[in-house]
Amino acid sequence: MAFLAASLDRVKPSATIAVSQKARELKAKGMDVIGLGAGEPDFDTPDNIKQAAVEAIARGETKYTPISGIPQLREAISQKFKRENGLDYKPEQTIVSTGGKHVLFNAFMATLNPGDEVIIPAPYWVSYPEMVSLCGGTPVVVETRQEDGFKLTAEALERAITPKTKWFLFNSPSNPTGAAYTHGELKRLTDVLLRHEHVWVMTDDMYEHLVYGDFTFATPAQVEPALYDRTITINGVSKAYAMTGWRIGYAGGPLKLIKAMDMIQGQQTSGACSIAQWAAVEALNGTQDFIPKNRVMFERRRDLVVSMLNQASGIECPSPEGAFYVYPSVKGTIGMKTKAGKVIETDEDFVTALLEQEGVAVVHGTAFGLGPNFRLSYATSDELLEEACSRIQRFCGSLQR
Repeated sequence: MAFLAASLDRVKPSATIAVSQKARELKAKGMDVIGLGAGEPDFDTPDNIKQAAVEAIARGETKYTPISGIPQLREAISQKFKRENGLDYKPEQTIVSTGGKHVLFNAFMATLNPGDEVIIPAPYWVSYPEMVSLCGGTPVVVETRQEDGFKLTAEALERAITPKTKWFLFNSPSNPTGAAYTHGELKRLTDVLLRHEHVWVMTDDMYEHLVYGDFTFATPAQVEPALYDRTITINGVSKAYAMTGWRIGYAGGPLKLIKAMDMIQGQQTSGACSIAQWAAVEALNGTQDFIPKNRVMFERRRDLVVSMLNQASGIECPSPEGAFYVYPSVKGTIGMKTKAGKVIETDEDFVTALLEQEGVAVVHGTAFGLGPNFRLSYATSDELLEEACSRIQRFCGSLQR
């Protein structure tokens, strides 16, 4: 009898974590490595948020919390949804978990039965299909196209829906492409969903505040209120507030679903960290002045990276609307040879050779369900980005037919 669960056969390790680990190992060996694999802002958590955590400790807010979150944070989440998204979620319709990933996992665990299908546009965040599989569901991956801005079309969504479809998982702005859907693009998708009443909508809005130019963010239940009763809107403080390590994600949704997720969380982790929750209260209720300032810096970095990568031989890099990633194609390098004589046959070959030859760590696109591309995170300094892109240009220039 096998000791480990058979469900582990359905999942793969996280490619983004694997790249970061390999970069750390090469650094430990003395190699000059620039790691652009992790999706983590390089800004520090704002001082007012850190101070709120210090004060919470001083007050003795160090005990177990209610499973779904402290009342003050659930109220702040309710107000945030109303203020920024025009969504009316009562505090009891919200839940706080240990990061956005935890919220997603709980929602799947609370709803998926064997055979249930979850539509996931590709490229996707690496954890989406793995979580669906672990929870007994079937990921239905629908590829998007670079010429469509890596955005799912209404026609493709319609074709993917079957009687077994339980969820449509929607992420805008997207990890890994940075693609963000306009109100009109989103309305075409919600029009499809209105025709299929058995399909629920799960939205991952983690990069909501990281959109550029005159782009205006929208979320499905905001665009189509008729979907409110079958939508869970998921967000968190990780990206916009530079609080990745604080591990606070949250959601608003139908009360029956939130209660089911609360029951699962009660047997799984109980409440999220008490100190981190009080910090998140300040994040949502306190000054938001730093968000537009950080956005300006991210937009400048995006423009720098897109410009430099498009000057690299064999690379085509679209300019994304949001998040802090670019997702360039390396189609033009396939079939070429590296200095070491290795033939670039896949995007994984490309990123492996790039790391070994030039010390730049990025993640291959097939890990996100669509290649030949790679994901580069520009959540680091202009100086490092310039150096990294120069190395990528040099690497591409060294490839030969």
